Amino acid sequence: MDTRFLDSFVTVVEEGSIAAAARRLHLTPAALAQRIQALEAEMGAKLLLRSGRAVAPSAAGLAILERARALLREVRDLRDLATGGGLAGELRLGAIATGLTGLLPPLLARMAERYPALEAHISPGISAELYRRVLVGELDAALIVQPDFTPPKSCAWHLLREEKLILLAPAALAGEEPHALLSTRPFIRYDRAQWGGRLADRYLREARLRPRERYELDALDAIAVMVDRGLGVALVPDWAPPWPEGLRLARLPLPRPCPPRRLGVLWLRNGARARLVQAFLSLEG
Repeated sequence: MDTRFLDSFVTVVEEGSIAAAARRLHLTPAALAQRIQALEAEMGAKLLLRSGRAVAPSAAGLAILERARALLREVRDLRDLATGGGLAGELRLGAIATGLTGLLPPLLARMAERYPALEAHISPGISAELYRRVLVGELDAALIVQPDFTPPKSCAWHLLREEKLILLAPAALAGEEPHALLSTRPFIRYDRAQWGGRLADRYLREARLRPRERYELDALDAIAVMVDRGLGVALVPDWAPPWPEGLRLARLPLPRPCPPRRLGVLWLRNGARARLVQAFLSLEG
């Protein structure tokens, strides 16, 4: 089997159309269609269903999709080994939202320059879900908030950044005392389902503060916009820029000590791409 044909099938499924997949693979739509037809003939089954310009996998296509992806990853790993130690293949990375915008782009830019044969596939998500996907092997590594429990010994952790907890308030309230604001102003809560949000909840409980909660959100940039609009104050980590532009905010230090939100990369020590993950992390700074 020509793995290029299998790669073509997977790409069409991911893009949802022959035309978009052809652009991604630098082929003509006719050439890509011929590859799919040859693969279907070899498999003895229709793999794609067409509805106008849209394309979706058939039942047979869905049945082989994940195995096809796994096989293509194995082929890339074999190619990496055949280069005699050169870094090549695909690195499947997960990242939380602030990691995607603040920490990951510089690393990816350095990776593209130093290891041009190493590709990265990025999956966004929340820390808990990305953590699970690393453990079951769906991701090679994930940029997440450090959990408040000890991961299994099969996992490795590399700290990238510590972010102190701050009170976010409209700029006009910059001179106010943080606890007074938390006691009197509407409160926009950082979602307690997020590992970072648990830090804010812990601070409130230890300080015996019961703010007047108005909203609970999992998107830090959305919280910042709402604070700027005067809808309340918030306890958030002082996350890596960029922040939303044009906001007038006060970032007030808290009077009580609080553990920081720690961001880093989690991966399996003995994973098939552990060497690629370590090379990726060597690009830090």
